[in-house]
Amino acid sequence: MQIILYSILLSLLPISELRGAIPYALSQGMPIVPAYLICVGTNILVGPLVFLFLSTLHRIFYFLRFYRVIFDKIVKRSRKRIEEKINRFGYWGLVIFVAIPLPITGAYTGALGAWVLAMKKRKSFTAIAAGVIIAGFIVTLVSVLGIKALNIFLK
Repeated sequence: MQIILYSILLSLLPISELRGAIPYALSQGMPIVPAYLICVGTNILVGPLVFLFLSTLHRIFYFLRFYRVIFDKIVKRSRKRIEEKINRFGYWGLVIFVAIPLPITGAYTGALGAWVLAMKKRKSFTAIAAGVIIAGFIVTLVSVLGIKALNIFLK
């Protein structure tokens, strides 16, 4: 039970997400399918939580002049600069971005990017979920192969 709770916690942390949770679960002896399903299922929940959190904070802080000036200057300028790429790649770009299991790519950053770029929530959530599923598969595959390779060299 403790392994499951730690795997869920690692899946929810922005720094580790799937890249930390799946290898941890597998290294602790959890079977492949439950490790994948628990970690991916938990990480998929991050998208809606980030959207809700950011939208709520934005509504609260937008009344403050300091925040409004920074938001309007940075975020709106970023939206204009990236708009062409978003129109070109759209939600597939978001799927690919989230699916690449590297640092600073994942459900948190994907949700933040989708929110900043004012992408539709439902489509963004679907794209983020698809990216998480793909990233989970990649991380699981690499972890399983890595564990098998270590077992070969350590025996």
